[in-house]
Amino acid sequence: MPQINDILNKLDGYETRLKELSELILANTVMIGEIPSPTFGEKERVRFLIERFAENHMLNCSTDEKGNALGIIPGERGDKNILIVAHTDSIFDSRIDHTIGVQPQYISGPGVGDNALGVGALVSLPAIIEHLGLRLNSNIILMGSSRSLGRGDIEGLRFFLENSNLPISAGLCVEGVRVGRLSYSSIGMIRCELKCEVPEQYDWTRFGAVGSIITINEVINRILEIPMPKRPRCNIAFGSIEGGKSFNALASKAILRFEIRSESGEMVSNVFKQISNIASEVSSHTGEEISLDVLARRQPGGIDFSHPLASAARQIISQMGMKPRISPSTSELAAFIAKDIPALTIGLTTGDNMNQLDESIEVAPIYGGLAQLAGLIETIDRGYSNES
Repeated sequence: MPQINDILNKLDGYETRLKELSELILANTVMIGEIPSPTFGEKERVRFLIERFAENHMLNCSTDEKGNALGIIPGERGDKNILIVAHTDSIFDSRIDHTIGVQPQYISGPGVGDNALGVGALVSLPAIIEHLGLRLNSNIILMGSSRSLGRGDIEGLRFFLENSNLPISAGLCVEGVRVGRLSYSSIGMIRCELKCEVPEQYDWTRFGAVGSIITINEVINRILEIPMPKRPRCNIAFGSIEGGKSFNALASKAILRFEIRSESGEMVSNVFKQISNIASEVSSHTGEEISLDVLARRQPGGIDFSHPLASAARQIISQMGMKPRISPSTSELAAFIAKDIPALTIGLTTGDNMNQLDESIEVAPIYGGLAQLAGLIETIDRGYSNES
């Protein structure tokens, strides 16, 4: 295994030199952020990426059947392929004002951290690699992935990995936030949406008629009574609840969104089965219709803490003066794990108010985050994605 010290020693210089590209990197981030790109509606943002890839003379600039943006930076030998991915979709629909505000210290606007900066870094990579003088043997495949969030269920990346004839040696998933983030494993997960609706023929005069919000609350209380083991660790993350229209009317519809997460795929399935039974039981005695819809599933897996790629990533992050924030992921990383491809998810800067209209990111840490990305590309190119 080659030594990593020479890469580590270059990182501070990379950060300094990348500041010389600040106008390009920030302009790409702002232009991308101002193109609405809700899940299943990424077409215009993908079009922008393809145009930028072509301007940088990348090979095979194209989209596929799922609307992914693709381009290749050819390596000197081309003996392996490194796939670098940033998801192009955001949680904000096209009716939202996507104006991005730029200040010397920060950039703000809906989706700027998740994931306009990640996509801006992706589209800036040809210039970054050239500016740093990186000589890579591997082909670098850049991919703006579609259909990643929510009901998209990382469909774009899954489709590419299942249908591409290019063997992928390793992958990097680039997120705007948070710098120091390091994920190389995935936990088991089921993402659910539970809907409670009052049928049209419902008898509001019946004893105990309280409306859908109270019924959803009963379901939540029953879920909280499910015993959770200490090993394997398992929890239920309640993400959102909505329902009702006014102060003076009982709600006829309510929706609960949540995730079941565990180190054990079997435990996730067992808890899901218990919640399904709870929904059926509550529905039977309230007379309200309760449906449980699965939006996404993940199986646990990934590379080990001691894997050369994970070890190199920790050293690179520490060299940049950051503390590695190691946590499992349920994002695009899971698609690589399903194909037994070693991969990491990293972040580029710090941010506030994530997934809100006034989302913001700090400018100063971006260049260290990008130096980290460049260093990781070099380490994978040198063979750190292999365990032997």
